[in-house]
Amino acid sequence: MNECAYGRAKSVEECIAELGTALRAHGITLPSLGVDPVTYAGSQPYTLVALGNCNVDTARALAAVLRTAAEEGRADG
Repeated sequence: MNECAYGRAKSVEECIAELGTALRAHGITLPSLGVDPVTYAGSQPYTLVALGNCNVDTARALAAVLRTAAEEGRADG
């Protein structure tokens, strides 16, 4: 793996870990969270993060966290 590819791989893995940690802090786990293999292997400079599938309860919990964050953001602004 060349230096650029290594840097991209490390950056994507760090991003996924950071997102996973933030979600878990709110009691949310996306079981399929990972790297989109097609964009990861491609020549494009941007690798996509695959959020994957989740059940309805997890989707509702994620929506609730995002709604609360949006409301808090409006209250602060």
